[in-house]
Amino acid sequence: MILAEDLTKKFDQFTAVNGVNLNVPAGRVLVLLGPNGAGKTTTVRMLTSILRPTRGRAVVAGFDVVKEPQKVRESVGVLTEHHGLYNRMSAQEYLDFYGRLYNMDPATRRHRTDSLLEEFGLTGDKKRRLGEFSKGMRQKLALVRALMNEPPVLLLDEPTSAMDPESARVVRDGIHQLRSASRSIILCTHNLLEAEELADQIAIIRRGRIILSGSPRELKQKLLGATEFEVRFNAGIDGRQLGLPVGVELTTRGEDWMRFRVESPNKQNPELIQNLVKTGIGILSFSEVQRSLESAYLEAMRVASTEGQNGG
Repeated sequence: MILAEDLTKKFDQFTAVNGVNLNVPAGRVLVLLGPNGAGKTTTVRMLTSILRPTRGRAVVAGFDVVKEPQKVRESVGVLTEHHGLYNRMSAQEYLDFYGRLYNMDPATRRHRTDSLLEEFGLTGDKKRRLGEFSKGMRQKLALVRALMNEPPVLLLDEPTSAMDPESARVVRDGIHQLRSASRSIILCTHNLLEAEELADQIAIIRRGRIILSGSPRELKQKLLGATEFEVRFNAGIDGRQLGLPVGVELTTRGEDWMRFRVESPNKQNPELIQNLVKTGIGILSFSEVQRSLESAYLEAMRVASTEGQNGG
């Protein structure tokens, strides 16, 4: 649904995006992570045919972003950092205006407006002027606008920015519901918990280049090492030793618990659990130690910075 090959954008002598490759199939959510100025927004603007690439190519919903810009724009819903809301319009008037731009007939405009405002909790405010909306309400309305034409591709830049926790939850739930076999989503966010919850794929971008990509689990595995598991017993373990399978390392222990680093859980965990049962001590729980995407992201930035200083 979204394909980019060697996508590059230069502004005079400054390279904002350098050789980005993306492949987002239908039904997937790709999260772009990176610091301010990394090239996320410039990448999105090229994918929406707002900016023309200096080099490379991109195809969105089957249309070339350079050769078929109008078709691309008709196929994407975009939530930008600056919403461009018209403060003197009501929410209802604003959405009807955009429906007209998409050449939607009056009945379809009314239906889409009413159903989307209800979904995002704005039905009671549809006749209020947008200048009276809070930041969170404006953000939700901008997302509703992006969905008016039921686009097969969504490009969302900080969709929950400035929202209170309850409103942000509504939007994240909405994004979950928007996943379908026929739609792809690219999401730019600084919220790492949000990224971990929503992403099928993550691409970390730094100085215009993608330095690492993969699923949240793959990134944590690559950057933070082997997965850790914790076992808790119903009694003290008295410092006793275990016969550990090859590839399993005891990393730390307490009075009634242990943690292990496991290289290949599918292969080694069954044998490890058998050995734990043989101790004769009751096992209360055996679970994976949760590692945050934030830790993996910070490690990726540290490695990239070190490699940059070393000329890598």
